[in-house]
Amino acid sequence: MNIASLSFSYLKANRLSTVLNLLLLAFGVAVVVILLLVVHQIEDRFTRNAKEISLVVGAKGSPLQLILSAIYHIDYPTGNIKIKDARKVMKNPLVKQSIPIGLGDSYQSFRIVGTNHDYFKHFSCKLKEGKLWEKTLDAVIGSEVAQVTGLKIGDKFLGAHGLEDDGHAHEGHDYVVVGIMEANEMVTDRLILTAMESVWAVHEEKKEEPEQGKLGEEQGAHDAKNHEAKVDSVNIDDKEYTALLIKYRSPMGAVALPRLVNSISNLQAASPAAEVSRLFNLIGIGAEILRFFALAIIGISFLSMFGVLYNALKERQFDIALMRTLGASRSKVFFLIIFEGILLAVIGTCLGILLGHGGIALFASLYTQAGNQISALVWLPEEIYLLGMAVFAGFLSAFIPAFQAYKMDIAKILVK
Repeated sequence: MNIASLSFSYLKANRLSTVLNLLLLAFGVAVVVILLLVVHQIEDRFTRNAKEISLVVGAKGSPLQLILSAIYHIDYPTGNIKIKDARKVMKNPLVKQSIPIGLGDSYQSFRIVGTNHDYFKHFSCKLKEGKLWEKTLDAVIGSEVAQVTGLKIGDKFLGAHGLEDDGHAHEGHDYVVVGIMEANEMVTDRLILTAMESVWAVHEEKKEEPEQGKLGEEQGAHDAKNHEAKVDSVNIDDKEYTALLIKYRSPMGAVALPRLVNSISNLQAASPAAEVSRLFNLIGIGAEILRFFALAIIGISFLSMFGVLYNALKERQFDIALMRTLGASRSKVFFLIIFEGILLAVIGTCLGILLGHGGIALFASLYTQAGNQISALVWLPEEIYLLGMAVFAGFLSAFIPAFQAYKMDIAKILVK
């Protein structure tokens, strides 16, 4: 019988202690794997969504809030900025590209973003069906928007004021779906894109008339005319943007442009790289605490494994002595104990990795409509490192019991 068969037989004979050790180790590893997957994928998506956006310009307020609202669409805007102020930035020679966005409305919690075609190109979006917007109130929807809402090409919907489901609907301003984007695992999957002029048209103040019925007829005619008008026919002199997404022409922009923007009383400049780094520093504190407790659980499991192997050695002294008398060498006995420790460690770690991915898959299946984009199918190099650490830790936990078995005096044991 070889070492592997003997080790499996012993672990099978001691099911209770084996299972408890495996569960303890698997739980600790699962927590570490979940943290690795979540943090890695969130960081990756934050980085990809902010690609080549050097600066975000918006209204005065929290820089982090400006970044979260303008790029990631997970916070409320800090306010709007006048186009006359925005143009001072957009026309600066240090600016290679500036993409305006207008926020404030949503549909079934999916945000409606007014912008131009450069936004679509910047995020490398591709159309699955239809075309890009050409007229006021034309809309192109993300893949997740189409999946959750069931909207199709040609369907109409009303935007609601605010970013929640219970916002006031803008009656008489029906958006028309003209395009559906392919999934690209970016923030655009959950957005409804339209022309800036559409956002302005929806938020135009209605003139009060004494005859409500007449107002409705006039408003309907006005909306129909707006829908047929070309996007570039709208007068934008007195309009507002929510923010500008800026790309520098040269590294000098990082030095001079933020100072210029902040010198304009109504504007502020926020660097996505700096703010995201600050955000992850805050998140990292909580993640590190959880990781510390998970590693503590793993450490306890290996100590428990050491205790089990050490105590089991006393119970197996006679069996080991018999093995020695039947021709088993000291080294074979030594490697038998070492193999058992490594085997327990590897099995427990593999179970933990599978349990971690299973937990992510369960979370994803329960919260797919809440913007969850964490995948259980991502495998990280750190998981291989965990297996390597498990082999080393299993070796350490079994080394003392194995050494005791190696130097065991079989004559004394057999005469007892």
